[in-house]
Amino acid sequence: MTHRPTIALRVGDHTLSVLHGTPIGDVFRDQLELDQPPMAAILHQRCVGLHTPVCADGQAAPVSYSHRNGVLVYRRTATMMLREAVRRCFGKRVRVTIGQALGNGYFYAIHTPEMFTAEQLADVEREMRSIVDEDLPLSVEEVTYEEARDFFEAYGDDNKLRLLRHAWARTLKIVRLGETWDIYHMAVAPSTSHVSRFELVYDERRPHEPAGLILRFPPRGVDRPIEPYADSPKLVQTYLETADWLKILGVETAGQLNELTARGDAHELIRINEGLHEKKIAQIADQICSANDNGKIRLVCIAGPSSSGKTTLSKRLSLQLRVNGVRPVALSTDNFYVDRVATPLDEDGNYDFEAIEAIDLPFFNEVLAALLRGEEVHTPRFDFHTGTRKPRDKWPTMRLEEEQVLVVEGIHGLNPRLTESVPEEQKFRIYISALTQLCVDDHNRIFTSDARFIRRIVRDRLFRGYSAAQTIDTWPRVRRGEQRNIFPYQEEADVMFNSALIYEQAVLRLYAERFLLEVPHEHPSYVDAYRLLRFIENFVPAYDERIPETSILREFIGGSYFKY
Repeated sequence: MTHRPTIALRVGDHTLSVLHGTPIGDVFRDQLELDQPPMAAILHQRCVGLHTPVCADGQAAPVSYSHRNGVLVYRRTATMMLREAVRRCFGKRVRVTIGQALGNGYFYAIHTPEMFTAEQLADVEREMRSIVDEDLPLSVEEVTYEEARDFFEAYGDDNKLRLLRHAWARTLKIVRLGETWDIYHMAVAPSTSHVSRFELVYDERRPHEPAGLILRFPPRGVDRPIEPYADSPKLVQTYLETADWLKILGVETAGQLNELTARGDAHELIRINEGLHEKKIAQIADQICSANDNGKIRLVCIAGPSSSGKTTLSKRLSLQLRVNGVRPVALSTDNFYVDRVATPLDEDGNYDFEAIEAIDLPFFNEVLAALLRGEEVHTPRFDFHTGTRKPRDKWPTMRLEEEQVLVVEGIHGLNPRLTESVPEEQKFRIYISALTQLCVDDHNRIFTSDARFIRRIVRDRLFRGYSAAQTIDTWPRVRRGEQRNIFPYQEEADVMFNSALIYEQAVLRLYAERFLLEVPHEHPSYVDAYRLLRFIENFVPAYDERIPETSILREFIGGSYFKY
């Protein structure tokens, strides 16, 4: 096929003439004056490395650390640098395994023969700083399946080998830094000098597990300092419980899950995972009832980020409370929105329905106080079509009896302002999120926000009339709302519930893959659609007929016993 010698490439307001095959990084360097050095590029609506050649007319944009994809590139590159530093310090057979996201960073276990120490952490950090100063290239190469297999076998990287066994392609891209290899899951910076700001924090809180470190990053933006480390002991404990459970089951990575699915044994894992959820929910109900022996707990608040499964948890918890002889009564904050014209606006001028000021707090607290006094109350009904409350004669009445508890579910459930009229000793707070501990392999984690993102894409497409492109477009606003309104209060919870299911990506792939493929290639949301498609390709699909009708996953794929 004959190629035109020049390509027309649009970058912002500029249309550039580019020689066919020129690396996109060279285009940015030679033809543009940029405020921030790029680490990657958006080319034809895909996030790619700066080495990628320009071979067709289209659009491009530089990706810096101010861009949300730039944050992913930065962290991915830093992980490679950490692994190379550990290899220099301890040799190639010492494993580094990625864990949970903590303190604007990631935990990594360092599997040294003796317990990893704080002194050894200092050695690793010195090597990482040396790697920055050496400005080593990160090269992306295409290798055969056999070459990749032989390399990972030499390093004893069993989880990457498991991942390769279920890959259909005979060649794959790998990224190389020094003597450290990895499967190319996403773009990386061109060289190590692009990732100079990081912090290592020693961490040995995991009983019976290797000690390790938290690799911390600066906030997104230009030259922002790394914020002081804020510990989250309840969140860490929830993570650790899940990690211990995955280890017992022997399913800690996508490759191990794929082996089960390919053998047709996923049904047993589904039963065990769903059984654990039911046990945890029953334990929460027992805690509430134990505290309620003297009539102390009158209000149960359930809060969590988007697509964490709040509604299903609320309904399943209500069933378990009934088993304990407690009659729950649900009160939805959705009916207490202020009129649309009074809704606050976000920085883009859009209605910010996730701001706590979008709720009529004085009225909501007035209703709460009256209910807890045993009074009969008219509770409003909000008309989302008109953006106003329905007429008062359409409001149902509600009364809270002595043996009943009020259950309030919503994103602001842990914010003290929502329930300030209720004495603290009468509240029980639950935080729910999909805190997945399953990893793609030893060095590539599943982002908890992506797990919820895929749930939401599937649910919105199946039940709410939104395409994947529309859901992707609104996701950044949802995430900003979570950062402001939910995560700052998560440690206020009396108990945390992890709604992640080990098997869910294998099942969601059957739905998400089709919906993501509906996104037009030229649409701006294709950048995220392509990234998510690449991610879910790591999982062997599993059918959903063994998933019980009370499962949290049914909230997103359908077939639930509950009404939503």
